[in-house]
Amino acid sequence: MQGLYLEEFDVGRKFEHALRRTVTEMDNTLFTCLTHNPQPLHIDHEFARQSEWGKPLVNSIFTLGLMIGVSVNDTTIGTTVGNLGMTDVRFPKPVFHGDTLNFTTEVLTRRESRSRGDVGIVEFLHKAFNQRGELVAECKRQAMMRKRPKA
Repeated sequence: MQGLYLEEFDVGRKFEHALRRTVTEMDNTLFTCLTHNPQPLHIDHEFARQSEWGKPLVNSIFTLGLMIGVSVNDTTIGTTVGNLGMTDVRFPKPVFHGDTLNFTTEVLTRRESRSRGDVGIVEFLHKAFNQRGELVAECKRQAMMRKRPKA
């Protein structure tokens, strides 16, 4: 599926992504080790058992990447020039092995680029929810998007 062009991102448009994902222990361990994050809350079951959670937490940066990644197929595949930033990142509830996450994206703002005539800037609000409908992550993302090609 081709991603959407700048002109197709109407402010207020909301995407409820059909793709869901159950997070596994392997996801968490592999991502945490690949990113050289030695936090024992993610990779040491004995340490995590003594924490207030009583079990390992899923690495929040994995959750952030998954939340944005799931949105790509419905929104920006092939039409993004690049991400410009991510702000207001929050993780109000923890994610654990076995949680199934679902995601939404809302278009907050859209504007023409001041320096390039072929692109514009879209600000998205991404949200992730667990199987109980609890908000587990959210962030605003600013992306440089291609304009529709001139015929």
